[in-house]
Amino acid sequence: MDTKTNPEYVAGNGLIHRRHLLGLGLAGIGSMAAGSVFAADAGMLSIPAWSKTPGNGPSEYGAPSPFAADVKRLAGGPSATAPGSGVSRTPLHLLRGTITPNSLHFERHHSGVPAIDPAQHRFVIHGLVRQALSFSYEDLLAYPMVSQIYFLECSGNSGANTVATAGDTNAAAIHGLLSCAEWTGVRLSTLLAEAGVTDAAAWITATGADAASMGRSIPLSKALDDVMIALYQNGEPIRPEQGYPMRLFVPGWEGNVSVKWLTQIKVADAPAHFRDETSKYTDLLPDGKSLQFTYPMGVKSVITSPSGQMKLLRQGIHEITGVAWTGHGAIRRVEISADGGRTWADAHIEAGQQHLALARFRLPWQWSGAPAILQSRATDSSNNVQPGRDSWMAAYNPANRYHYNAIQSWSVSAQGDVKNVYA
Repeated sequence: MDTKTNPEYVAGNGLIHRRHLLGLGLAGIGSMAAGSVFAADAGMLSIPAWSKTPGNGPSEYGAPSPFAADVKRLAGGPSATAPGSGVSRTPLHLLRGTITPNSLHFERHHSGVPAIDPAQHRFVIHGLVRQALSFSYEDLLAYPMVSQIYFLECSGNSGANTVATAGDTNAAAIHGLLSCAEWTGVRLSTLLAEAGVTDAAAWITATGADAASMGRSIPLSKALDDVMIALYQNGEPIRPEQGYPMRLFVPGWEGNVSVKWLTQIKVADAPAHFRDETSKYTDLLPDGKSLQFTYPMGVKSVITSPSGQMKLLRQGIHEITGVAWTGHGAIRRVEISADGGRTWADAHIEAGQQHLALARFRLPWQWSGAPAILQSRATDSSNNVQPGRDSWMAAYNPANRYHYNAIQSWSVSAQGDVKNVYA
């Protein structure tokens, strides 16, 4: 069988085997894409104006092309009751790969971004330790560092899909409180070993230098595992909105525990029950009770293209692509459905996926012009499977907005319009 003109369908409504991502050359894809790619000859090549004159010289700090000006965060409006509080969301639907540029990493602030002079900032470890320690920014730069790629997700991410009616919006507005970067810093275990944790210690409590005095409690076992004091993001000093000059980074756990503008860690025998771990960041159950300290982010995926408010302009081959992640290890499998979950096909997952990092998945799809519902379903290395929306909603109170990780559904109309739906 000629796989270039007769693709191997592996699920309903036009999903094609993932091997075609490697097996189809450009000519094969073009022939299946209703003539959108065509042969060219030398006479068709002309030299544009920008190839005839010198361009701009080097700059001190790079900037995106003006033709990519739409690739920006989705910023929320200012809060009338809490100055500086708010979010800006990563434009997942406009990005590829797995690393989020620093300028597009999502933000979440509870009282704005403090303008901290690192020369005046101190970070203190105290409490149940043999000796309290105080560090300057320069002090921390002298310690051995590690670099790791990790995702970061706000526990309120995707909460928009818990309301009764699906909003007609894009992937950034629903799922954009998610980013992934290479974080570089000092292992917290190194500093705790220097301070000397006593036998009575079981928790740490971390506090930020922002006006909200953000504080969170973390079990000592996690603090001694993979938590770091992050000083760099994607190779450059972390930006003010990400906690400059230093932030706690707690891999795989809800973003709020990665306290920004870190100023102190107290080693304790119990959690502190800060305001934000009682009034917020708890999971409301059907009986009115709440779960507290539900830290790890659940296994999750989202198709970023095609996705909400996009439009398919032609019939033929399209690449379905998106990202998957989990706070319980690594992504091992992503399945895609084009018929609302009736049939599923395995997506291709990019090689080199890492523990607690985003995974990029892809699958070719032949759209015939008929209506479709696109879904993705992830499975992680701990055998957790992404739930459907109905099962997730049944497990929580309708008012709960945290830790939503249910399957995302995008409908495609006969006209090619893509919308957020519940299916």
